[in-house]
Amino acid sequence: MYKGIPQNDIGTFSDVIDNVPKPIGINMLIRSMSPQIIVCDEIGSKEDIEAIERAVCSGVKGIFTAHAATTSEVLQNTNLKKIIEHKLIQKVIILDAKQKGQVKEVF
Repeated sequence: MYKGIPQNDIGTFSDVIDNVPKPIGINMLIRSMSPQIIVCDEIGSKEDIEAIERAVCSGVKGIFTAHAATTSEVLQNTNLKKIIEHKLIQKVIILDAKQKGQVKEVF
């Protein structure tokens, strides 16, 4: 986003929430927009995970990112580990840091 305008083509039927903490934005979307999918970057806090749990329980699908180089790094974050163990996350994809866009691992 730059001055409230998405800098990438996000499609006609997409909205962007900017300058709002992720948990608040996710909850706002669930209550007011009836989204089919929520995409959010840099998840990992307890509040992020609670908002994702509410979204999933509301029938919303999601695509989320978090920084980690390995499976064990992902699982070291107790918040991420919780939603993986409870099967709220269906796939975790680790990208190769040296080869941009290449998948390193899927679990």
